[in-house]
Amino acid sequence: MNDTKDRRRWAGLVFISIAVSLIIVDSTIVNVAVPSIVEELTISSTEVQWVQEAYTLVFASFLLVFGSLADRFGRRRLMLIGVGIFTLASIAAALAPTGGLLIASRLVQGIGGAMILPTTLSIINATFRGRERGIAFAVWGSTIGGMAAVGPLLGGWLTTAFSWRWAFGINIPLGVIIVIGVALTVAESRSDRVEAIDGVGALLSVLTMAPLVFGLIEGRTYGWWTVDTAPAIGDWTWPLSLSPVPIAFAVALVALIAFVAWGLRRQRAGRSTLLAFGLFRITSFRNGNIAAAVVSLGEFGIILALPLWLQFVVGFDALQTGLLLLSLAIGSFVASGIAGALSGKVTPVWIVRGGLLAEIIGVAGVAFTISPDATWGPLIPFLFVYGVGVGLATAQLTGVVLADVPPAASGQASGTQSTSRQLGAALGVAVLGTVLFSTTAGALTARLDDRGVPTAQSDQVVSQVVDSAGAAIGGLAASPQTQDLAIDARAAFSDGTRAAAFTAAAFLTLGLASTLTLGAGARRREPEKETAA
Repeated sequence: MNDTKDRRRWAGLVFISIAVSLIIVDSTIVNVAVPSIVEELTISSTEVQWVQEAYTLVFASFLLVFGSLADRFGRRRLMLIGVGIFTLASIAAALAPTGGLLIASRLVQGIGGAMILPTTLSIINATFRGRERGIAFAVWGSTIGGMAAVGPLLGGWLTTAFSWRWAFGINIPLGVIIVIGVALTVAESRSDRVEAIDGVGALLSVLTMAPLVFGLIEGRTYGWWTVDTAPAIGDWTWPLSLSPVPIAFAVALVALIAFVAWGLRRQRAGRSTLLAFGLFRITSFRNGNIAAAVVSLGEFGIILALPLWLQFVVGFDALQTGLLLLSLAIGSFVASGIAGALSGKVTPVWIVRGGLLAEIIGVAGVAFTISPDATWGPLIPFLFVYGVGVGLATAQLTGVVLADVPPAASGQASGTQSTSRQLGAALGVAVLGTVLFSTTAGALTARLDDRGVPTAQSDQVVSQVVDSAGAAIGGLAASPQTQDLAIDARAAFSDGTRAAAFTAAAFLTLGLASTLTLGAGARRREPEKETAA
């Protein structure tokens, strides 16, 4: 009987990992498909960011909410509902006739994804104990690292051989497999304490995340302080000279302060809170979440820039781009073997630090190779090293963050940990996207001025290149009258991509520094208590 139960637990881990793959592949597969989406739906560079950010924004905003709901109403139940929502939204995205409807579909996907990710972690935390929990976390983390790299290859093949719409359509069979597998192999679990949901806290958490990411993305469009371009919806136009961006940042700050104050007040009154503030007294949990946010900021932002540069500047198609990024996937899978060999011999925090160092070397190396006439050869080893780093850091950091969390609080803890990662990822895409396009605009303007191009024409060319996220470069190159301008555009877009890569390396360096505070908590383990839990 115990053998059968044990086999079901590990089979369940397989389907949980496939569920993680569903949301991670989707968040990366879209990057390779974006150039084709740009050309077919004629979306702007701001919409390009929102195709990615609409998903990430909602995802990050609701992780805490659904992590808490899972503890109360059943982790498996919420996970299955999330897979269903995600799959239906994927169908809508695959059929979307406009950029606006695609973005709306991505918003709904984010809701489904926010139900899936924290429940996978909390199910693992509640199902496995001791050394088995460490192995399960390693499988979960390696899946994230590997699928983040396999996604571009799959997306490249689907986009080249069929259409970008299949980048979303692939989620349909995966969703069916997950629902059947999880229903058969994963036992339901929930917290013993069933309390009222903190609705005010949920609202404040959303009001913190949404305006923050909105401001980071739209700052270069609407203006960081005063209005550059007035937002308009139908006949209504933004009436103030003050940009909506600083207002959005102010709303986020006020909401964050209110969220913390409200949560502490409820905690002192003995009532349930969306975020278990008491968990932050656990050193490994508190410091690990800080490190996770900073690391994710550097890790995932660069994945937005590279496919655009490879296809619109270097001239790769989507499949070639995916094949090149396969070296990142191979590195991540190699990392899982390395982590297994080091288990028990090296403390997890040192594996995290080694992974981050490899990421820094890899992404900085990519930055140094970026040029308009770059070739695939020098990129492969650096992407491989970067992949090794992602695999090592992702798997072990999760284990460090949740190692000392009691199973009863696993949903809230995993939701918090996932929120930290997704907050970092959302900020990474927003910040590095802004670096990419702002640097490109500045560099192209300077080059066109040096060439003596009239201001009106220069502004038009810069607007075309930046608003199209680089897609207009091919059109400039095709016309004999604008071939020289295309050369400048390729150089400028390379400058922007290089700046984004170096920015990512800087954030990863900051993340490495933040792990220096993980020493005590990362070394502390209480296997006796875990076994007894």
